[in-house]
Amino acid sequence: MSYHPIIQGLHYQTGQPVQIKIKDGWILSVDPLNPSEKLKDELPWVGPGLIDLQLNGFQGMDFNALPIPSGMVGKMPRLLWKEGITSYYPTVITNSEQAIEEAVGAIARECAEDSVSQEAVAGIHLEGPFISPEDGARGAHPQAFVKPPDWELFERWQEAAQGRIRIITLSPEWPEVEIFIRRCVETGVIVSIGHTAATAEQISRAVEAGASMSTHFGNGAHSMLPRHPNYLWEQLANDKLWASLIADGYHLPDSVLKVAMKVKGERAILVSDAVMLSGMPAGIYNLHIGGKVELTPLGRLQLADNPQLLAGSAQMLLWGIFHLVKYDLCSLGEAWDMASTRPATKMGLPAKAGLRIGAPADLTLLKLDYEKAHVVGTYKNGNQVFDSIS
Repeated sequence: MSYHPIIQGLHYQTGQPVQIKIKDGWILSVDPLNPSEKLKDELPWVGPGLIDLQLNGFQGMDFNALPIPSGMVGKMPRLLWKEGITSYYPTVITNSEQAIEEAVGAIARECAEDSVSQEAVAGIHLEGPFISPEDGARGAHPQAFVKPPDWELFERWQEAAQGRIRIITLSPEWPEVEIFIRRCVETGVIVSIGHTAATAEQISRAVEAGASMSTHFGNGAHSMLPRHPNYLWEQLANDKLWASLIADGYHLPDSVLKVAMKVKGERAILVSDAVMLSGMPAGIYNLHIGGKVELTPLGRLQLADNPQLLAGSAQMLLWGIFHLVKYDLCSLGEAWDMASTRPATKMGLPAKAGLRIGAPADLTLLKLDYEKAHVVGTYKNGNQVFDSIS
């Protein structure tokens, strides 16, 4: 007789005790339990596994520091399970043509050879190099490697990636970018607008060509903009654009998060955009991109010589979920969906079904207190891959 796991927890949307049965990696049933107060106090919250569309690195590992060590791609999921993440998109940023080819190729080769990597890596996110060359909009991306969209070059990278590039972040300010966008969309690649100085007309044409998302909306932008029009208003107002948001409490004020979530509704998504220092102790570090930086005890990553400027994101999706709930920006269920079923829906993943019969048994179990959220268990394809007790 085969073993079918049974999980008990508080439903992440309703708060009611449920019992989830799993068979062959899929949810077989979700049934209510007698909602006694004692049971509610003892059970963890349970919901769909978290999905990160933008992850640059974690705990000292970096998808943009070459060469990517052998085995790193396979090691990453095992660390991410402790953060409740069951699927993610390793993110490769602006670099030389050869460096990008080497990075996406290394990720793809390990996915092809290692089953854990293959199941965890839902695709590669290429952030750049077809972005704005302007200071501010370019962010920390090296200007020397910024260039206009080049389809033949992208095809070369996609071949090295074995077809795994699923998201590309670009700026639509380049001439004839619409042709490039259409070709991406025709091949199943999501085009996201980011690191841009585009005009309203350029953004509109990009969306008509098939661009459908905004990368870390509100960040990778000039510090000073015209009151209106500007590229933030244009992206926020366009109903065809999904918006990914960094909700670490540092990248965006809560007022901006609140407005973006209200306007975008179910098209608002959480991303971490975490760099390699996420999960590392507080202190001073030297990065190959950004130079000397400080990770504060409060989790803010800033330039060591100019603390007013951020040096990237150092927090994971779980931090973003907790921030939204702690400051009453939305319910736990909505915050959880922003980091699970919504990105799955955008990317066409089976996990979009959430906590329902027939959905993949990729699950995260949480305990919440006044200080933070704790992952106490993670399931991937019905198998428990992390247990905080063991």
